[in-house]
Amino acid sequence: QAQLVESGGGLVQAGGSLRLSCAASGFTFSSYAITWFRQAPGKEREFVATISRRGFSIYYVDSVKGRFTVSRDNAKNTVYLQMNSLKSEDTAVYYCAAETYYRGSLASVDGMAYWGKGTLVTVSS
Repeated sequence: QAQLVESGGGLVQAGGSLRLSCAASGFTFSSYAITWFRQAPGKEREFVATISRRGFSIYYVDSVKGRFTVSRDNAKNTVYLQMNSLKSEDTAVYYCAAETYYRGSLASVDGMAYWGKGTLVTVSS
């Protein structure tokens, strides 16, 4: 059974850092692009960053460029999201999702094959 499990969320002050992890099991992890989404209270789920199967291609939403870094370790079946210089507007539940193809800026919630249950990030100002 395919499974994605996010971890690493928590409460952090503005300007601080967190590192999220997305651990995969039950499917061939290296054959899937992984995308991070987030959903703030009362808002729709939005795209954050995506990474291709081998990690050679990466795309970020403009609001996190220069602050967030996505990476993956296929030997550990894990994708990471390093979040620096956090802002209050980064507060959200963060989800990772897997899809067969890397779509860069076209990655969307509609194309994902597997989803995690999310991890909450709260940034206090």
